[in-house]
Amino acid sequence: MKKYFTISVLVSLLSLTVRPCGAASISNGPSGEVCPGQVVNSEMFIGEHRDVKVEFVTCPQTKRTLGNRAIELRQTPPTNVCGQQCNTNCFTPSGGGPDPNECHIIADALRFDSENIGAIFPIGTGTNNTIVMTFRSCKTFFVNHDLGDLAYCRTDWADVLDFVAFNCQAPQNAHGGNCVAADQRWFIQAQHS
Repeated sequence: MKKYFTISVLVSLLSLTVRPCGAASISNGPSGEVCPGQVVNSEMFIGEHRDVKVEFVTCPQTKRTLGNRAIELRQTPPTNVCGQQCNTNCFTPSGGGPDPNECHIIADALRFDSENIGAIFPIGTGTNNTIVMTFRSCKTFFVNHDLGDLAYCRTDWADVLDFVAFNCQAPQNAHGGNCVAADQRWFIQAQHS
């Protein structure tokens, strides 16, 4: 239960820049930070060999745009978005992307935890609730743009990560990418650590 909660907290803590068109991106700060002033709230390792670092981070310099949420939103269970379609965006130009084989190690760690901890994990709302997973050159994270909490499947995150990592490389004139939910409530990103 503790690991389940910890992963939930991590997913929601990254800083984003929302573009007018609705696409979102995360920028790397110094030392591989995902946002300026990033604070790591907790850290653990997952996977069969405990070699994938999971961080729950917050971005204190990021202005929160969600405002006050109603009590009703906080008291409702997370909306399950497992299996929902997302649209892939590759980041151009080519060069400097993550090694897709190293991203696959993260995907396998997610699948391992799905079998041993549970398939579904909650994701808090807002840019200060982000889970960041890193293995060598690969960094991935999940950001929830919705007004309420979401629940997502570890195996779905693994599948999305494998797809983005292997299909947003130099041959596609890319260096990583993301997959944005069709309704733009959430996205998963893969980039160089």
